[in-house]
Amino acid sequence: MAKIIIANWKSHPATLSEALKLARASDIKTAVIAPPYPYLKKVGTLLKKAALGSQDLEASPSELKSLKVKYVIIGHSDRRRLGDTDAIINKKARRALRAGLKVVLCVGENKATRRKGLSAAKKFVANQLKKDLAGIRASRFMLRDSLTIAYEPIWAISTSKGSRADTPKNAAEMISFIRDFLHSKLEIRNSKLLYGGSVTPKNAKSFLSQPGVDGALVGGASLNPRSFHAIIKAR
Repeated sequence: MAKIIIANWKSHPATLSEALKLARASDIKTAVIAPPYPYLKKVGTLLKKAALGSQDLEASPSELKSLKVKYVIIGHSDRRRLGDTDAIINKKARRALRAGLKVVLCVGENKATRRKGLSAAKKFVANQLKKDLAGIRASRFMLRDSLTIAYEPIWAISTSKGSRADTPKNAAEMISFIRDFLHSKLEIRNSKLLYGGSVTPKNAKSFLSQPGVDGALVGGASLNPRSFHAIIKAR
């Protein structure tokens, strides 16, 4: 099965014409394109192969669905930094899932936690998952292929000062831990697990070839069509 690659454009590009040009160049099967909210409608109309994603629950689920949005990124580190608590993230995830949208939940530890080691990072992420997915069970939500978890170590994302990607081995270990935690503690199965920390054409294959890594959440590299295509080819 092809791995899913999500392009999170964040606040870029600067104009609609640039966004449409980028979307046209990035319209690849099994990719998800998540442009800024003002561009959602136009980009959604243009895409023929890639799925449309929203960078947050930026409008009501019904409105997003009317714009052809299929995926919603929730709990991204940028949103958490702006004040989204675990309780808010949980509410957003439940609303989106209930409406039939596919949720991409971002979790990941900060630099201070990671300095304490992988065990501390796992405990931190487990706490996030427990709170963010509270009340969400397969018996209450149609979760098959509807919930994706993106492991996004905050210290490794490209916006962090001196950021660098995690090692593929450590990322795979964290993702394996997340999958086991979802199964054993939250009774959630069939979820895809992505890596989302400074993915580039140079390191994409090393991450995507790891067992259990089902794809990547790509930030800055998704703004360059050549880089994005190279990451797609690394699947």
